Amino acid sequence: MPPTALADRLTQLAGKDPDRPAVTCGSDTMTRLQFDRYTNALARAYAEHGVNAGDLVTIGLPNSIEFVCAAVATWKLGATPQPVSHRLPPAELTAVVEVAKPALVIGLDIPGLPAIAPGYCPEQAHEPLPPAIGPCWKAPASGGSTGRPKVIMSTQPACAEVMDEYALAFAMPQDGVHLVAGPLSHNGPFMMSAAALFTGSHVVIMPRFEPAGLLRLVEAYRVQWTFLVPTMMHRIWRLPEEVRAAADMSSLRIVLHGAAPCAPWLKLAWLDWLGPHKVFELYAATEAQAACLISGPEWLDHPGSVGRVARGEIRVLDSDHRDVPPGELGEIWMRHAPGSPETYRYLGAEATIMDDGWESTGDMGRVDADGYVYLTDRKPDMILVGGANVFPAEIENALDEHPSVLASCVIGLPDDEYGNIVHAVVQTNGPLDEPALLAHLQSRLSAYKLPRSFERVDYPLRDDAGKVRRAQVREQRLTR
Repeated sequence: MPPTALADRLTQLAGKDPDRPAVTCGSDTMTRLQFDRYTNALARAYAEHGVNAGDLVTIGLPNSIEFVCAAVATWKLGATPQPVSHRLPPAELTAVVEVAKPALVIGLDIPGLPAIAPGYCPEQAHEPLPPAIGPCWKAPASGGSTGRPKVIMSTQPACAEVMDEYALAFAMPQDGVHLVAGPLSHNGPFMMSAAALFTGSHVVIMPRFEPAGLLRLVEAYRVQWTFLVPTMMHRIWRLPEEVRAAADMSSLRIVLHGAAPCAPWLKLAWLDWLGPHKVFELYAATEAQAACLISGPEWLDHPGSVGRVARGEIRVLDSDHRDVPPGELGEIWMRHAPGSPETYRYLGAEATIMDDGWESTGDMGRVDADGYVYLTDRKPDMILVGGANVFPAEIENALDEHPSVLASCVIGLPDDEYGNIVHAVVQTNGPLDEPALLAHLQSRLSAYKLPRSFERVDYPLRDDAGKVRRAQVREQRLTR
């Protein structure tokens, strides 16, 4: 049976229930029929600007209905959406588009490239287009922390069956209500919102994450499914207890979190609040060679784990690329299941691949005797203090548990005696109380892991997707 074009799936959904909301952002909503017709017109406009099947279209818009329309119009032409943050510094943006070589840029002005400005409205010629299925359904950018951007081209085609596969894997309800809390320019929110949209869910988009606002939207729209990162979970948990207690979260069936390790204390708090059967965790790379998934009840039996392998293969190797025994720390490597197709290809980079197809993730961790995977930290962020390995994520998890800490970033700074010392940069909700933070950490960490210095900042340390660039933070301190 031939695959179903995404355009055909939208037309089917519109025919089934034309007045059901398709996408909402703020006070704006488009019904299924309005959305299908508008994206037909937008696709024709993109074609007039030179977009053909197989091309990349760079989308640099903030979270909005306009962003989703741009992606869908691109798919309707058999082209591939290439989302980027609309806040990218000019140098990074230029580097990404030099790699991607898009046929069209949406929402950004880049010299030498055809572009469509934000707020563009096409002529309403909304007749359906010929069905088109692009060979690659998404092409997110990555690698900004190294200064060498790459574009990750999925090898899955842009068809409805791929969306059905993701929706089934993550227990998304058909014809449900899906909340987008993170930036659509990032892989997780982009992927999850697409799967929800094409399986009939009403996609409710937050223009920008705000913790109390998320609770209000869940209640107002009876949201059933959402994807969060630990930073969002932390900010929600830091709301006054009476605010959380007053929120009606009963409609939620699934909260899936990922993109960064979640502190055990924070995970336990959410399991207690929502119930273990509603909270799931995903561990996977954008490249999608392998993935782990764990439910709340499983996590309680295996605290700190990100689950067992649900797709592909994972192994843990030492510095000589030898397998380490169960329970021992090493570097995590992944590959797609033997006999299955490649899951991605890079533009602008080469993967770190061994002869038999294993690829380094850059993560450190271990696998226990039952096959459960545990993460420690990113290998490049590890700090060597007097010959001992110190993982910033462990210290950040402990810091973030303190009620005054909104976010933290732990780095190593040069030291003549120890090689490096641990330095903690913290965003707090008041003055920095260094003795209180140190006392808090002393009850949770070994002495050699304790920060030798603290620094308070009054700006967010992590982006909307929960990512922190420790290398950049360190470089800024070294060049002051």
